[in-house]
Amino acid sequence: MHFVFPKNYNFKQKLLGFIDYSTAILDTIIGVIIYFFLNLFFTNLNLKIYVFVSLFFPVLLISVLGINKENFISVFTYMFKFIKNQNIYLYNKSNKS
Repeated sequence: MHFVFPKNYNFKQKLLGFIDYSTAILDTIIGVIIYFFLNLFFTNLNLKIYVFVSLFFPVLLISVLGINKENFISVFTYMFKFIKNQNIYLYNKSNKS
């Protein structure tokens, strides 16, 4: 049995099979930051839970679903690399008959 992998295939380990470890770590850090800010501003537990869910759920949803099936860390690195180096390379396809 032979397996063929393309050269540009990027195999990434995933936590629970659907989220990259780097994205999970970043989500945890964002969740902790939101939690500490909520503890500074609110004392009611119900209000803390509602605000935490409403702020953290969109971040988690974007992390799991991603943009075009890519995690948002990869999308931001692609955007940063493009902003840093805005060269666009155009190639002409030549038909040799």
